[in-house]
Amino acid sequence: MSSFDIVIPNYNYGRYLRACVESVLSQDVSDLRVLIIDNASTDESSQIAKTLANADSRVEIRLRDRNLGPHASFNEGIDWARSDYFLILCSDDMLMPGALRRAGEVLDSDPAIVFCHGRDLPVTSDDFVLPDGIAAERAEWRRISGRDLIASFCRLGVFQLSGATLIVRTSSQKAAGYYREELPHSDDYDLWLRLALLGDVAALENTQAIDRQHPMRRSGPLQQYQLAHIVHTEAAANCFFTHEGAAMQDSARLHRKAQHAFTSRAYWSAISTWSRGDQGAADLMRFALGRRPLSGVIPPFTYLLGRPDRRARIRSGVDALFRRIARPGN
Repeated sequence: MSSFDIVIPNYNYGRYLRACVESVLSQDVSDLRVLIIDNASTDESSQIAKTLANADSRVEIRLRDRNLGPHASFNEGIDWARSDYFLILCSDDMLMPGALRRAGEVLDSDPAIVFCHGRDLPVTSDDFVLPDGIAAERAEWRRISGRDLIASFCRLGVFQLSGATLIVRTSSQKAAGYYREELPHSDDYDLWLRLALLGDVAALENTQAIDRQHPMRRSGPLQQYQLAHIVHTEAAANCFFTHEGAAMQDSARLHRKAQHAFTSRAYWSAISTWSRGDQGAADLMRFALGRRPLSGVIPPFTYLLGRPDRRARIRSGVDALFRRIARPGN
């Protein structure tokens, strides 16, 4: 049977920590270890972590007396890992029942698959109810070459993956290396690109994790301000193509394609932001037109039509535009 190492970094998420850990311990796999790394939390996190470790021998804890930042926790977890498969699960998220078993079945099926990922379920309430039958679901998945995953990122200027579901072959994780501290908000994108250099990827159609939405989450500011997300994503691409990605065939072309995608993404983000009446539209458009002035005359339709979620995005944009037009005062 496959073995799993789950690292749960935590800082002041004591109110979520128990549910996160219990979602892992309740998985239907027999060989499992959990490491909670607390970054000097000032809430009740350390006591909750101690209670969990005392109650279950599979749980280890490391409690810091000062905050070393998230990268230190991620990379310490990589050093600690020794099982077949590895996951970093933020303490405000949760695994769906059966998630590890399904991932193990896929990764066991072919050693050329370096990681798998699945769908997540965004929740905004602590009172959500899990759908019935999740635990018994069999893995439904499709294979993607690592090269194709990198090309998709360069075409879209974003990864449409859920980090909470991303389970990595531990040997591949150690070969890819650590999270880079110089990328404070897009270190995961850079690492996923490096992993994709090592082999194929499996995309599960199953819902594998719960992605808890709340104002204090690490990615919250970037989701609220799209330009910052685009800038940090581009930093990850630049880092990748400067280092490991430089050895790829056509690396210069792929890098240019990614830069063009960031520009196009900023343009359409500006349009959708303005349609919703949110702040930041002017900065996004200034960024896009500053890099490609022609977009002011010929919008980058090719980018929009090349997105797999184009229908939903166009529908959402049109709906938002009509709501703005109908708003009193317009």
